[in-house]
Amino acid sequence: MYQYTQPMLREDALKGKVAIVTGGGSGLGKAMTKYFLQLGAKVVITSRNLEKLYGTAKELEDQTGGRVLCVACDVRNWDEVEAMKEATLKEFGRIDILLNNAAGNFISPTERLTHSAFDSILDIVLKGTKNCTLSIGKHWIDSKTPGTVLNIVTTYAWTGSAYVVPSACAKAGVLAMTRSLAVEWGKYNIRFNAIAPGPFPTKGAWDRLLPGDMKDQFDLAKKNPLKRVGEHQELANLAAYLVSDFSSFVNGEVVTIDGGEWLQGAGEFNMLEDIPQEMWDALEAMIKAKKSN
Repeated sequence: MYQYTQPMLREDALKGKVAIVTGGGSGLGKAMTKYFLQLGAKVVITSRNLEKLYGTAKELEDQTGGRVLCVACDVRNWDEVEAMKEATLKEFGRIDILLNNAAGNFISPTERLTHSAFDSILDIVLKGTKNCTLSIGKHWIDSKTPGTVLNIVTTYAWTGSAYVVPSACAKAGVLAMTRSLAVEWGKYNIRFNAIAPGPFPTKGAWDRLLPGDMKDQFDLAKKNPLKRVGEHQELANLAAYLVSDFSSFVNGEVVTIDGGEWLQGAGEFNMLEDIPQEMWDALEAMIKAKKSN
């Protein structure tokens, strides 16, 4: 078994910590929540679907022996975010970690989007992250409590990307917020970092982005320099490190974990990877022939 599929940190790395994971009921949020629990944290998971949260909570508590609190919360709604914060404080008495993971996305030509569809992504990703950060950040500042915020962004937050324009706009805003508040709120002992994941297949998100047999036509493993996609534990390992005290001097950083995927697309001549060896041999012979003339 590959080491990268194994837990990385010692088992008490998050002991006594209370973490809030938005969008923690499924996918990568669920994977990160599970590892936080294994490391000793108590975790609050939120989404709009309380029934799904309860199912996830029971599963993860059975697997880890940890404690999960489920709170229905639409991160777009300030009052619901405030209520989620208060429910966490009432149950656990503290908040140490905020993981802004809730997101929405779909692939579409931008001209096909309605204004409300565009707004929906902006509201979940950017406004939702702002709401949670501001609500919990104000609590930390007022109570003189240190805190750690981890935001999930994407590599196209800095490059942009066609066909996911609302997401690119929103994630770019989240990245700017991460770097800006890392400086502004550092004096309050509040750290901000971000992770930019590459291809980590999850059933829900990938079924929406690449429905039907499109997953086979656009095999992201084949396009990746490492010729594979990410394992959920790899992302969970990185997230746990960045919210733990082991990374207490890491602030304002965005860590890409994508196997080199975005760099593969960024290099002007990277498409030459597709040239067969025989053609390289012919090109080399042509160059040598010109030199000898």
